[in-house]
Amino acid sequence: MIGTYNLPLVLASFLVAGIASYVALSMTERISASEGATARWWLAGGACALGFGVWSMHFIGMLAFRLPIPQGYDLLITGYSLLIAVSASGYALWMVSRPTLPMRQLLGSGLIMGSGVAAMHYVGMAAMHMEPGIDYDPLWFSLSIVIAIAASVAALWISFALRSEHRHLLRLRLAAAVVMGLAIAGMHYTGMAAARFPAGSICGAALGHGVSPQWLAALVGNSTFGILGIALVISVLDRRLQERTALLATSLEKANQELTHLAMHDGLTRLPNRVLLEDRLTQAIENARRGQRRFAVMFIDLDGFKVINDAYGHQVGDRLLLQLASNLVESLRAEDTVARLGGDEFVVLTEIEAPEDAATIAHKLMELATLPMEVDKAEVAVSASIGVAIYPEDGRRAQDLLANADAAMYSVKERGRNGYQLFEPAMNRGAHERIALTQDLRRAIGRGELFLDYQPKVQAPAGPVMGVEALVRWRHPARGLIMPNDFIPLAERSGLIIELGRWVLDEACRQMSEWRADGYALGSVSVNLSPTQFRSDLLYHDVKATLARHALPAASLVLEITESMAMHDPQTSLEILRKLSDLGVSISIDDFGTGYSSLMYLKKLPASELKIDRGFVRDLIPGSDDEAIVSAIVALGRTLGLQVIAEGVETAEQQALLTQLGCTSLQGYLLGRPGQPGIVRTGFERQTVQLRRG
Repeated sequence: MIGTYNLPLVLASFLVAGIASYVALSMTERISASEGATARWWLAGGACALGFGVWSMHFIGMLAFRLPIPQGYDLLITGYSLLIAVSASGYALWMVSRPTLPMRQLLGSGLIMGSGVAAMHYVGMAAMHMEPGIDYDPLWFSLSIVIAIAASVAALWISFALRSEHRHLLRLRLAAAVVMGLAIAGMHYTGMAAARFPAGSICGAALGHGVSPQWLAALVGNSTFGILGIALVISVLDRRLQERTALLATSLEKANQELTHLAMHDGLTRLPNRVLLEDRLTQAIENARRGQRRFAVMFIDLDGFKVINDAYGHQVGDRLLLQLASNLVESLRAEDTVARLGGDEFVVLTEIEAPEDAATIAHKLMELATLPMEVDKAEVAVSASIGVAIYPEDGRRAQDLLANADAAMYSVKERGRNGYQLFEPAMNRGAHERIALTQDLRRAIGRGELFLDYQPKVQAPAGPVMGVEALVRWRHPARGLIMPNDFIPLAERSGLIIELGRWVLDEACRQMSEWRADGYALGSVSVNLSPTQFRSDLLYHDVKATLARHALPAASLVLEITESMAMHDPQTSLEILRKLSDLGVSISIDDFGTGYSSLMYLKKLPASELKIDRGFVRDLIPGSDDEAIVSAIVALGRTLGLQVIAEGVETAEQQALLTQLGCTSLQGYLLGRPGQPGIVRTGFERQTVQLRRG
């Protein structure tokens, strides 16, 4: 009996074989990329999808075969063939998901899988219950087994090779799916060619309780494309999810690396910061100890950097720091370390043979710092004070080396700057004194050791008193009276200046409120702001809260900032001053004439007074340059509608000339020395008596 084939179904069987192969290749990648329970779920799902695909291809091929007799299939035996296909597929996927696939293992696995596929095919054929039984041609039968095993070996190798990323993965996977599909279909149709149906044969399954080909076709077709489609979609979605997860993980790792870099490097120059410097210094100490070598720690502080910042603005200052940092790095060896501690402070670590080498390098760096640099078409120049400490002579610990290099640098500053100095033990005394004084200053506020003196500002030429300026003093329990010039720089360097400035503001407002409550008609109290306090985000809140706490009218408070502070980033200064002015607080521009004011910005500042720097008053005589400068400042103040105050008035001649030039108020030892509130109160009372008599 001769059978025929339905060509559309034959083509459909090839299509199912190709799709099943492609899904298998996709599943292999997902299994390899997963771990634990997830990998086991992918293996189970992949085994079902691939096994069902191979089994469906087989039964679509069986449905394409037509005999001139009614046909049917035993449902139970058909299920057995499906189970064999799923088991063989699961084993295959498990093999290709392993880390390695040696040749012996590949051949053995191909033999097992090929036997399973062949068993699935011939068990499926047995589901027809042909009477008499199907006669198989030995040659074609053997060939079908060989093809099944060869196709399995090829499928295993291709799946293993394409389970990871390749440049042209999609093209390779499609080509491999076509090859695998043809091999699987080839085995099926070779096996069908081996089948011989004797004349007069009948299909027992069609006569008994077997299922009809039409019903089986609908079941196999719908479920095949449904299962394979769902498996493929899930595989693709999971792959994209994993790619996105990998991308996010890469981005997170990159962000962590950037954060780590930022935490270890200076934000402006990208040089190592203090944290990384200490780590490098610790390593240098360990390496030098093991190798019995020397290295030098050089503490570099720029001289005159603040003047450039004030004159040209912080943007020019930043470019100067960037240029200097680049020059330092280029002038040293790759194994040396250049770090920035902040502001205008740098530290260099460099290996040396002898102390003389450190002096040579320090001299080279000093000359490098003094070279003029062109920044924004302006030629600017600074100098450098360099302190040098050498391991192991000047310290065996990182903190000792840094402290001693810092002490040597301060020694250069005290000698006039622009030089270098190797550390000497005597320098430690000054460094330890500064550290101890800084620690004492931290406790001074809480212990009530700080106090304010008040110096009167009088209407020219000799009164009455228009207001007072609050001047901070420190009565140290062991050192006695310490003046601001000795502890304000320490406060700025240690970060205490904000807390100190807040205390001065509060105490001055408290005292002013007390005087007002006692009936003394004092115009205002002036408080000096430091650059750090002026730039603080909390300044506006501090001023507003202090005025409210002491029920003091805002007009009773004058905040003094230097001309250089006002002109440093003028736009930001203008915004800060406008907010303070909106509170009702008066603004005074102190040390006027020493900075580099822009008249355009000066006229915009909400200031109420200019204070002429004492440097123009000290040597003031008729016909001098100082007289011309003071006259110009007074004229400028009048033009802008500002009060003009001269400070540092110490002689009657200065008093008379300043009044003649048009100063509205005067301040200085001639008119009243700074004193305690009680002394100021006595002055108020004396002035009140004089006014009543007048």
